[in-house]
Amino acid sequence: MKAKSILTVIIVFMLVGGLGLPAFAAEKEIRLGMVNFSLCCPYFIGMSKAVEEEAAFYPNIKLFITDAGGDAAKLTGDVEDVLARNVDGIILSGAWLEAAPAALDSIKKAKVPVVMVDRLLKGGEYTSWVGPDNYTIGVQDGKYIADRLNAKGLLVVLRGGPADNSIGLDRTNGMLSVVEKTGIEVQKAPDFGGWSSDGGFKLMEAMLARFKKIDAVFCENDSMCLGAQKAIADAGRSQEMFLVGVDGEKAALVNIMTAGSNYAATGLNNSDQIGRAAFHRMMSVLAGAKAPLKTVLPSPIITKDNVCRHYNPASVF
Repeated sequence: MKAKSILTVIIVFMLVGGLGLPAFAAEKEIRLGMVNFSLCCPYFIGMSKAVEEEAAFYPNIKLFITDAGGDAAKLTGDVEDVLARNVDGIILSGAWLEAAPAALDSIKKAKVPVVMVDRLLKGGEYTSWVGPDNYTIGVQDGKYIADRLNAKGLLVVLRGGPADNSIGLDRTNGMLSVVEKTGIEVQKAPDFGGWSSDGGFKLMEAMLARFKKIDAVFCENDSMCLGAQKAIADAGRSQEMFLVGVDGEKAALVNIMTAGSNYAATGLNNSDQIGRAAFHRMMSVLAGAKAPLKTVLPSPIITKDNVCRHYNPASVF
C-alpha cells in the first residue's frame, strides 16, 4: 500500500509538471536571450545549440542568440540589445571571461532572471548557475595519469588560457594536486592553445620538438587534445604516449572507443548536457519555481571501460 501511494504521488507530480508548464507557456510568447561571450569552439557552439534545440520544442518561444566574439564590451552591448527586445530571461555563457559587471548590472536593473552556464562570472548577481566542478575533474584526471604512469615519467600540460582563466586553472591545479605528489615530471607548454584544436596542434608540435620522450599529455579541454593527438600522429609518436582531456566532446569519446587509440580518458563536462539543463532551469524559473543558486552537474571520468555509457551520437557536442 505504501509503495502504491508513493507511485501515485510520483504520477500526479509528473502530470502536474507535464501539464502545468506547457499551460503556463501557452499563455503568451516567451522571449529568451542566449547570450554568448564566444562561439569560437565546439564546446560553446554545442551549449548554445543545445538551448536552441530545446527551445524549438515550444512554438511560442522566441530565442535570440548572440555572439560577442570574445569582446567584453560587445557582450554588454548584446545583453542590452536582448533586453531591449523585452526578453523574459537570459541564459549567459561567459566562456573564458572572468567578470562582466556592466552586463549583469543591466540585467539586474531590468529585473530579468539570468541563468549562467559553465562560467560563473564574478562580481554580479544572478538567478541560477549550472556547471561543473572543474577542480574535481582535474583531480580525477590526475589520479588516472598517476596510476597509469605508475608515478613516474614525463607529463606535458597544454593550457587554454589566458593566464587568469579560473576554469583552466582549476582543471590544471586539480590535476597537479595529485601528480606533483609523485615522481612524475611536469612540463607546461609556455604558450596557450586558445581552447582550440589548432592551438593544441601547435603547442604539441613545439613540445614534441623539445622532448625526445613524452609519456602522457594533459589538456585543459578535449579540443586541444584532439589537435595534439594529430601532431603526435604526424610525428609518428602515437605509441609513445597517451592523452587525457576534459569535456567529453563526442570526437574524443569516439577516439577513446577506438581500438589502439592513444586517447585514454576525459572528464565529463558536456556542453550539450549543460545547455539543456540551463534551458529547463530557466523555464522552471519563469514558471515560478525557486531555483537553486548553484547546481554542480556530475562529472565522472570517462575511459574505455565506461565510454559506451556516455557516448551519444546525436549529441550536439
